[in-house]
Amino acid sequence: MIVWADGVVRALGPAWAGAQELTAERDDGSSCRALAYTALVPAPAVGDRVLLNVAALERGLGTGGYALVVAVLDAEGRPTGQPEPPAGHLVKARYLPQQVMLTGADEQGSRWHEALAEADDLAGLPVVLADLHSALPAVLAAIRHDRPGLRVVYLMSDHGALPLAFSRTVARLVEAGWLAGTVTAGQAFGGHLEAVTVHSGLLAARIALGADLVVLSQGPGNLGTGTRWGFSGVAVGEAVNAVGTLGGRPVGALRISGADARPRHRGVSHHSLTAYGRVALLAADLAVPELPGPLAELTDGVETLADRHRLHRVDLDGLDAALRATPVRLSTMGRGLDEDPAYFLGSAAAGRLAVRLLDQPGSPQAPAAGRPTMDPRR
Repeated sequence: MIVWADGVVRALGPAWAGAQELTAERDDGSSCRALAYTALVPAPAVGDRVLLNVAALERGLGTGGYALVVAVLDAEGRPTGQPEPPAGHLVKARYLPQQVMLTGADEQGSRWHEALAEADDLAGLPVVLADLHSALPAVLAAIRHDRPGLRVVYLMSDHGALPLAFSRTVARLVEAGWLAGTVTAGQAFGGHLEAVTVHSGLLAARIALGADLVVLSQGPGNLGTGTRWGFSGVAVGEAVNAVGTLGGRPVGALRISGADARPRHRGVSHHSLTAYGRVALLAADLAVPELPGPLAELTDGVETLADRHRLHRVDLDGLDAALRATPVRLSTMGRGLDEDPAYFLGSAAAGRLAVRLLDQPGSPQAPAAGRPTMDPRR
């Protein structure tokens, strides 16, 4: 289940909020890229000895090509450093050796506990739902293009990576001001706010962070088995139910590809058809991009979802340029915007639709004076 390796830090790579990339020389003489979560272990320095988990790396699985630093060791092989003592009572990554204890947005003693104790209404808040983390910057590009200045919050579920710090994309989007804050739900951790469930995370995004819009997806590292039900993106359908139950407006991004080598993901992916067509029990607004030229046929078959959901044909004017102006590199399954434009335009269409729904009756207004908001930099 776990493959351990000892190594020595030979070089430091890029660092971002909560994470440090490094190159480690293993005891067998080989080198590997590794990632240290600096909220869990001391920030490593060149020459430090480290204990690594290399199981997924050696299998070639989706950890971004990283070994993961379990501990920074002293000369006798004992762990060094002590993270900051926990302030809260939420335990995430529960019962694992590296379980973390955090302050939950709604736990007793939190500044938001009273406001969240009886909260159960999103008041029409639009929530864009995507099954892949790579959709996030594309959704945000459209939102910023069409309505600059909206407070957009990212809610990360626990169906992919658990540490938010694994996402260099989120760190850069926060730095660039494209995200007003982040919430991590379930076993996921590391957001500006911590939530027990997607439901409480949605409420925290609106009430504590003052969100005008929320984008909800799993973290990096989609898990799939090539079967209808064995993929982590099925959670998109569950998210539709959560948003709708709380009186929000679920806005679905379709996973569309014109370049994926796997037939089940060409056009509208079977993942989207299953999640929205079988798992979602409440109605969502689904963005159907008006793709140009020969790409238009990639949305054939989406009409099968019309019995359950509201389909919106969304024009793409200006969105290609908006996607090219993102502060992060666009990539899905190793493909960029020019290799698979349908995927990113489909995600951007959902962002555009969410902005337009803000102008419809029943959608929330901009944050009123006095509504509690949180500065994510604090």
